[in-house]
Amino acid sequence: MKLIRYGLQGKERPGILVENGIVDLRAAFPDIPDIGETFFRDGWISKIAVASEPLVPLDVRLGSPVDRPSKIICIGKNYYEHAKEGGFDTPAAPLLFSKTPNSLNGPFDPVLLPQSSKKVDWEVELAVIIGKEGKRISRESAFDFIAGYAVMNDVSAREAQFSDGQWFRGKSFDTFAPLGPCIVTRDEIGDPGDLKLTATVDGFLMQEGNTSQLIFDIPCLIEYISRDITLYPGDIISTGTPAGVGVFRDPPITLHPGNIVECTIDRIGTIRNQIFESAVAPGKEHQDQADDGKSPENKRGIPGESGDGAPAQDQFARG
Repeated sequence: MKLIRYGLQGKERPGILVENGIVDLRAAFPDIPDIGETFFRDGWISKIAVASEPLVPLDVRLGSPVDRPSKIICIGKNYYEHAKEGGFDTPAAPLLFSKTPNSLNGPFDPVLLPQSSKKVDWEVELAVIIGKEGKRISRESAFDFIAGYAVMNDVSAREAQFSDGQWFRGKSFDTFAPLGPCIVTRDEIGDPGDLKLTATVDGFLMQEGNTSQLIFDIPCLIEYISRDITLYPGDIISTGTPAGVGVFRDPPITLHPGNIVECTIDRIGTIRNQIFESAVAPGKEHQDQADDGKSPENKRGIPGESGDGAPAQDQFARG
């Protein structure tokens, strides 16, 4: 199943992506909660498994597929080559940091450059969505606590990240966690330990890796995090990024207004975000993009449609 949230910003509805459209879950189940903690805790994934109608067309804005998680836990330096490119030693244990929920962004929404930090960078990552509450979860049972997977761009303001002495602010600016394009449920992914990840900027390949290269795999991360941190349904674990980020290139590359970043993971799909100055955010241009459901380079309103007219369905992996 491919779970999505769609509609105007702040008014998203839960849905299922299917071959010929979107199943409107709110119409099929009027009492259904938004896709978040209550949704997963109350077992809605199994309740909606038989839903197939009513259908709405794909020409709508997609929001983040998770609403208001209690936390977004990220893993630093979790690919050997990424640690190496930054001149870091391989971590002896998972390096945890957080992004705040305000950073969550739709899979095709604009990313806004902050006013208080420069040197903004991209990081394609596999995001794990937690499906049920747990603490001191064993490695052997870790997958039982996963609802599904999504693509995340861990957008990072390097100036703030490195000058602050810790990463909280530089990782948590508004719009800095595009997520999606959907949550692909665990049963459709199977083994998440062999998924190709790529990131492009304006069509140029910047990152290419595979989750088989993770230093600490997903069961290890869940076991480690949950020793003394309770994981709640809807929580997000972003598992780290492969080599190829902009800051460690020679010369360094940073994002500027107009750049388009695409992050893709096998069997899940692609998220696509254009970079804007933050001053655009309160104004009419940004609001119009949210109101009409169209990304800046997507005047026909197809979520994730590429410039060559590729259909929306091409942005989603097919099971």
